[in-house]
Amino acid sequence: MTNPLKSKSGQKIGLVALVSATYAMVAGGPFGLEEIIQTSGYAHALLVICIITPLLWGLPTTLMVSELASALPETGGFYVWATRALGPFWGFQESWLSFAGSIFDMAIYPILFSTYLVRLLPMLGKGYTPFLIGVFMIVVCAAMNLRGTHFVGEESIFLVLALLLPFGILVWYGFSSPDTATASTHLTKPDLLAGILIAMWNYMGWDNASTIAGDVKNARRTYTLAMAVALALVIVTYLVPIVAVAHAGIPASDWETGAWVSLAGKLGGQKLALLVTAAGMLGALSTFNALVMSLSRVPYAMALKGFLPKMFGRENSYGAPWISILVCSAFWALATVLGFEATVMLDVLLTGLSILLEFVALVALRIKEPDLPRLFRVKGGLVGAIFLGIPPAVLIAITCVRNHAESVGPFNALTVGVCLVLLGVVFYFVGERQRKLS
Repeated sequence: MTNPLKSKSGQKIGLVALVSATYAMVAGGPFGLEEIIQTSGYAHALLVICIITPLLWGLPTTLMVSELASALPETGGFYVWATRALGPFWGFQESWLSFAGSIFDMAIYPILFSTYLVRLLPMLGKGYTPFLIGVFMIVVCAAMNLRGTHFVGEESIFLVLALLLPFGILVWYGFSSPDTATASTHLTKPDLLAGILIAMWNYMGWDNASTIAGDVKNARRTYTLAMAVALALVIVTYLVPIVAVAHAGIPASDWETGAWVSLAGKLGGQKLALLVTAAGMLGALSTFNALVMSLSRVPYAMALKGFLPKMFGRENSYGAPWISILVCSAFWALATVLGFEATVMLDVLLTGLSILLEFVALVALRIKEPDLPRLFRVKGGLVGAIFLGIPPAVLIAITCVRNHAESVGPFNALTVGVCLVLLGVVFYFVGERQRKLS
């Protein structure tokens, strides 16, 4: 019997394209790390970025995704996992949490794209032009996604290589500079915990790659290897540029949000600063483009299960869920109009809760379907699967405690997050009632 969640697309992507798409979803380059270095100093920042966060957050998540993707390599990914393991209610909540989190994440990439472009061409910074530039980026990404997963996957390879090239030049300049001691700026009270919370945001997105499993060649094997390679690539591309800048003697106090451009200017001059600015545009574009590919598959999978109108399950000749892509893109454009920002608190909270639900699904499937074929299996049996989710759960709890006083406009961020979680419960029962009546 044919699985209804297997994509009808004829062309599928391979390992390199999946690694590139995953890297774009998770990192999109070393942007976003600047505040960690400024508040924690080089030594503590490297400890957070390259050891603590990868071990407590990145590695457990990639291992979980590897097992579940190898066991259930279906379009819809995490929605399929949660539904199979925990039932339709939790499958819906998994999708809702992921999509709600994306509101606070996706709106920022068009803004970043236009911000970097205005740096290159200041005359574009007037009036509504930056907003229109962001909308144009959304339209371009939607058009690329309408060409199907294979097209987006292949383009991800080019975009990732192009955005990393300027950082390769920056690294060369950094290590070519004489070694000095000025980089070891002493911080009396480095904010290590704040650094971990920011780094968590920079290590999120591994599960997003799961939603395109129906379009991946030999998905059961490919996902396991792709997660390992992508994790190593993220760590290396975070680590090496920071070490190069530290080697050049630039103090940690020079780091601030968006500092990569000014740091590139100090190391390699105006031309390198312009290249890193262009890399910022490519990073925003590649991340948004890959996430459109991922997140648009969730309404598609839910439509095939009857939880959304059937039109969301329609595919074009390239095998792309075109209505889902267009509706999601329009929604994210609206979020940009309304001025939503990617707050780390809400993004980490909502996306983090969806990831914890995936860890629960991992354990539930071990109990319910112990004989389900898994080409990759987390070591340690059921106990190992349970303990794998403990470090991420602790970090999410710390996030809530640490940032309970953060505000989103006039509201407490934690309160907004809880309301969004409860809204998913309401939407499920309203949708379930309509589904039974139809």
